[in-house]
Amino acid sequence: MPFELWLAFVAASAVMLVIPGPTILTVISYSMSHGRRANVPLVAAVALGDSTALVVSLLGLGALLATSAFWFTVVKWVGGLYLIYLGIKLLRAGVSPTDEVAKPAAPVSRLRLFANTYLVTALNPKGIVFFVAFLPQFISPAADVTRQLWVLAVTFVVLAATNATLYAVFAGSARRLLASPRAQKRFNLAGGSLLTAAGVWALMARRPG
Repeated sequence: MPFELWLAFVAASAVMLVIPGPTILTVISYSMSHGRRANVPLVAAVALGDSTALVVSLLGLGALLATSAFWFTVVKWVGGLYLIYLGIKLLRAGVSPTDEVAKPAAPVSRLRLFANTYLVTALNPKGIVFFVAFLPQFISPAADVTRQLWVLAVTFVVLAATNATLYAVFAGSARRLLASPRAQKRFNLAGGSLLTAAGVWALMARRPG
């Protein structure tokens, strides 16, 4: 895998991870409710949850893309259209009221903190489909496709765990930022623009030989 392509993936993933989703909102809420004792189980749950979703997404995908240029192109097109859909949806998203930032039930044990966050992260069908759509945009057909997919998967899990750690540590500040309508609009604009651009890029990509 070209190093420049990997760096592009790191940059795109970092921007995507910063945009709060269900997992991050859960991390913020639990961190504020339970303090530092929640940080370790929350970060572990995010890492394992993303790993589960990625494994489900990639099972069979690498072999399929490596052996069939046709299906490679199909996945690129389906993924591109899905990314554009998500981008437009995010660009049109409104601003959530402050009291809706995140209000999950407050479990007592670290095990329940871990389990609840893991389920939010791993059992999100949109997340699984998103991985299938997002990862292939950053692979080179000239190199081993399966290896590249797993390199990108591991990279994403590391970035996701780091992102969850930062949000957990600075949960108070993060919640205040998310409560601002201006900040929410900026998050939506940045995320929607990135998703739409990635989708257009996928649609314009030439079929590998």
